[in-house]
Amino acid sequence: MNNSKLTEKWTENVIIIDGDYVDSVAFNLIVNFERIIGRHIPEADLAHWLDCIALDGGMKGQETETSVIFIHDYDKDGLKNFRPSSYKEELNGKAFKDNLGEFQMSSFPVEKVVSKDDFIIDIVKTATNHKDVKRVMIVANCDDGTMVDYLRQALRDVDDDKRITVFAMQPLAGGNFRQEILGYSLMSALGIKSEEIKDN
Repeated sequence: MNNSKLTEKWTENVIIIDGDYVDSVAFNLIVNFERIIGRHIPEADLAHWLDCIALDGGMKGQETETSVIFIHDYDKDGLKNFRPSSYKEELNGKAFKDNLGEFQMSSFPVEKVVSKDDFIIDIVKTATNHKDVKRVMIVANCDDGTMVDYLRQALRDVDDDKRITVFAMQPLAGGNFRQEILGYSLMSALGIKSEEIKDN
């Protein structure tokens, strides 16, 4: 894979997302929590969710640039449980700015010649090895033990001065990276309040 095509300039912060995986997790949360709290839950606010990921990944409130890289299956044209959602029309090549700086979004379909796991690991390695990158946040299918093994291997020798955070739905054993629970940021972006859950 030609990584110069992936991003022309690596930023200080990089968020790497398996779009298909996070979309399916959001869908499951919507279905389950609608039943639990008894109300309609709208699609997740994508910008709000990315802010949560950035904060959990160690970003403060300073003006910085963040590259957000969505990887998705070739036949998927967008996220079904987020707004905005269309890879081509609303995400790829677009950016937004808030109190955490500028988020520059890009999306890449996985071609049939490479597996999605390999594609993601290649990007993870390139980002973590780049001198300008200080923080890397990874949202991949860690429900799959194979991907967790790949990440442990790829991140084994990353420099200590880089902050690497892997987001998963369950705690992961071992690995040269920090961990955060993915569900918390998604619940926030879906507008699910903790008091709503406690009341049920």
